[in-house]
Amino acid sequence: MASKKKESISTTEMHPKTLIFGAYTPHNKIKSQDHYFDEFLSLVETLGLEYDESYFTKLRSIDKNNFLTKGKMQELVDFCYEHDIEEIIFSEILSPLQERNLEDATECRIFDREQLILEIFREAAQSAEGKIQVEMAELQFKKTRLIGKGKEYAQQAGYIGTRGPGETVTEQIRRHFAEKMRQAQKKLKTLQKSREIQRKQRLKSNMPFLCIIGYTNAGKSSLLNRLTKGGVLAEDKLFATLDTTTRELFLEHGKKALISDTVGFISQLPHTLIEAFQSTLDELKYADLLIHVIDISNPAWEDQIEVVHKTLDEIDIDKPMVYVFNKIDMLTQDERDKLDIELLEFQPHVIIHTQDKQGVQELVSYLKKQKLW
Repeated sequence: MASKKKESISTTEMHPKTLIFGAYTPHNKIKSQDHYFDEFLSLVETLGLEYDESYFTKLRSIDKNNFLTKGKMQELVDFCYEHDIEEIIFSEILSPLQERNLEDATECRIFDREQLILEIFREAAQSAEGKIQVEMAELQFKKTRLIGKGKEYAQQAGYIGTRGPGETVTEQIRRHFAEKMRQAQKKLKTLQKSREIQRKQRLKSNMPFLCIIGYTNAGKSSLLNRLTKGGVLAEDKLFATLDTTTRELFLEHGKKALISDTVGFISQLPHTLIEAFQSTLDELKYADLLIHVIDISNPAWEDQIEVVHKTLDEIDIDKPMVYVFNKIDMLTQDERDKLDIELLEFQPHVIIHTQDKQGVQELVSYLKKQKLW
């Protein structure tokens, strides 16, 4: 029988028998299922999770109640029984109803993509603002799960024409999370005032404002460090840094600009996080130029560009953009020779690497020519 007592994804301490379940669905934005599963594995590894079994499948449709169709559900139930699985980490975002039904069917604790990314964000957040934003996203996530269970209790214990105990539980949950959310929003508002003061000072300086955006792990922080000696954490893992960092960029003839790194995007970035990080993402509205960094060595780079564009549309950002194709040093000569045609539709663009100063020279030259000063 699976344990359902733990509130967060298990780490190496008290490690239960864990299955990672990758489902490639019609809704996936990453067109190659192999690349999508690789990204899912990277999420699991970024959090340092141990797992015992992996199961990958392609779904033609999604059941609104159970996520899996009847046949696929039976396959999963049989697999869990045969391998004594206690926890399952899903590659997809599940509704509260789907999560509960999967738990009931498999007798396993279920964690979905949203909770996986939330935990990564929680570990990566360093600033007070970042921590509060993650806390708000977690509160929203947990509320939907617990309120759903409250409704379930109401159906079981309520009486016709009276208020049942289940309804009382739901009301208590709502009040608890509403108070927690108010406290978090109050703290965030205080920090946002400081951000607003900094923004006003920046606008008064009349210096151009450049924002680095892109898919997670595309090399945004490495680029900021190479351009400004910024000292920003740059690791080869997903969401290595969440906190916005702004530095001065010095160009020739006294030209200066302010340049910021931003949180990375990813396929199916949970809406709770987009909402919580709205104040951070709002910085993009004040940008004079978006520097869109793409990892050209990633086989799914075109899909990743599409994800970034979709996310920008969701937060209503429409700004001038330059495509910066990074990690050219990771390609073979044959792969480089094919790029000219492949990159024609992405204009304007530059090709760089961040291993040394010369590697970013094409971008620096592009910036010098812009009428930003």
